[in-house]
Amino acid sequence: MSFLRPVIHRFITMSLPPALSPAETYEHYLGRNIADPWTRVLLARVLAQPGERVLDLACGTGSVARQVAPLVGESGHVVALDLNAEMLAVGMAQPVPQGATIDWREGDATNLELREQEFDLVLCQQGLQFFTDRAGALHGMRRVLRDSGRVGISVWQSLHRHPLYEALFIATARHLNIAVTDVDIAFSLSDADELYRLLESAGFQDIEVRTSALDIRLPDAKLFVDTSIAGAATSVPAFTRMAPVERAALMDAIKDETREVVQSFQLGDSLAFPMETNIATAKR
Repeated sequence: MSFLRPVIHRFITMSLPPALSPAETYEHYLGRNIADPWTRVLLARVLAQPGERVLDLACGTGSVARQVAPLVGESGHVVALDLNAEMLAVGMAQPVPQGATIDWREGDATNLELREQEFDLVLCQQGLQFFTDRAGALHGMRRVLRDSGRVGISVWQSLHRHPLYEALFIATARHLNIAVTDVDIAFSLSDADELYRLLESAGFQDIEVRTSALDIRLPDAKLFVDTSIAGAATSVPAFTRMAPVERAALMDAIKDETREVVQSFQLGDSLAFPMETNIATAKR
């Protein structure tokens, strides 16, 4: 997950329940309700086998790592790698799954300090779109794969395919007088053809890109809205420089503007909305 992890960490920091850190809130709120179900979809596509060595790249709090560990079993091995030490610490604190040992490591997905041909399977859930060097990251993934190795990558479909996020992000951008593209990085690699070309240019073979959809249900609609607005806005320097009172007033204005759209997805105190992702699989 990295579902929106670089941005979501900022989302949560600005509307954080006081007892939890941003990484803990991510794990308990977004990880379990969004990342975990999407992990199951990704793993159904790649069919991890007993004894395989797996790299979970940009692992966040480790949804993919923990779910793939039982599939590769005690004879397999899982490396979970992420830049964010807080996310890794929260992942390590979760109940240890059965199966393979998980080796938690801090590292940069665009500059992998891993041996060549070390893994049978590299997985990257909602991370590639955030990488500053996507092509370099894919070359690195291929370098660490064995000759028979394969990759599984998921990236969100376009913002237009996610109307709840679209409403919140458009309103945020308008109030900050910026372009929506300045805040929708999580949805910025939605073109299946672009994803295919990136993999092809990196030297991958037998590339397939397929779309999947899930209906997501999240408790605490207010937390979702607050964190989504704050996270989108926090990518804008002008917002971070605002005084707390000014920032709160801006968020209230955005919430008032989007209230009707949010309510259309609300079930009691929860939210239910569709999400769509492209999942690419390929061989070295």
